[in-house]
Amino acid sequence: MKVPELRLPGWKRPDGLSGWQRIAVVVGLTLLLLATMSVAATARVSASSGRILAGVTVAGVDVGGMTRDQAVAAVKATTEPRLRRSVLVVGGDRRWRVTPARLGHGAAVEQAVDQALTGPELSWYADFWHRLTNEPVTHPVDVALAENNAKVARFVRGLAPKLAVAATDASIKLVDGRVVRQKAKDGRVVDVKASTRRLAKALRGDAGKVKLVIRPVAPKVTADKLGRTIEINLSTNRLTFYDGLKVRKVYPVATGQPSFPTPQGTWEVVNKRMNPTWTNPAPDSWGADMPASIPPGPGNPLGTRAMALNASGILIHGTYASYSVGTYASHGCIRMLLSDVEALYPQVPPGTPVLIHR
Repeated sequence: MKVPELRLPGWKRPDGLSGWQRIAVVVGLTLLLLATMSVAATARVSASSGRILAGVTVAGVDVGGMTRDQAVAAVKATTEPRLRRSVLVVGGDRRWRVTPARLGHGAAVEQAVDQALTGPELSWYADFWHRLTNEPVTHPVDVALAENNAKVARFVRGLAPKLAVAATDASIKLVDGRVVRQKAKDGRVVDVKASTRRLAKALRGDAGKVKLVIRPVAPKVTADKLGRTIEINLSTNRLTFYDGLKVRKVYPVATGQPSFPTPQGTWEVVNKRMNPTWTNPAPDSWGADMPASIPPGPGNPLGTRAMALNASGILIHGTYASYSVGTYASHGCIRMLLSDVEALYPQVPPGTPVLIHR
């Protein structure tokens, strides 16, 4: 049988070789070529062993063919802007700007790149083949996001006192000698837990603005719970009776003589007496010419009703000397017409504030 002659391009048959010799030469050359290709393939695979397989992505970034350092840089270029984006925090009429990074958020980029370097679970020959041919694999790797909700909560708690407004109770008070009527007003407080949850969600997402959760705080004392108040103006000798913040009635009164002035300040009614017996409070001074006591009835200095204050010896009471009402005639007490004191008396419970000023 005649063996066909094999020729490589540019090869010339040496003279004097037998057919089997020529076959041996061809086989040798083929083996040499294969060995050369194998060495080249091995070198290529070895060169790519420190790089990520084609087709691998980290957080959506194609990192195929990259070294670890290159991949870390590429992924950080995508993740870091999100961590440093500005988020506007709004609380009432105040504003603060923060970033996720400032409040403890981070991205585990290096750990994700290490997973990418490891690549998918492939057999040794599959790994060799992909590295040799650069055939891409499908292997997405996510970047774990780190959160620090404790730091977010500390930030919100730090804002809470700056935004808190105490509720204002309804009141009638003496302030620097003037009667000030204050309406009830709601206060406000930051709901720290709800605000922390809302801010943490905004930092995780794409929101550029987040409003803190503000809760109203109701006052403890509203106008309908304020109760009754008595104001006595020594300049005008007028008694004003308030129910809540509303003026119910204004009465003329007599107040203390210049030598026995009615004490100014904030007092209260401590006890009440109907048809009281008058007991002489100053038998050794201005009451020296008066009896030790006077029973109820005409001529009783206290009239038919008396309300004692916690200012020593001072009462709001009726008087039979109606001509004195409107003047400075008493020894410090507040005198009223009998009909007026009898109308006022049942409306004034013990504990009612009495504000006396000039």
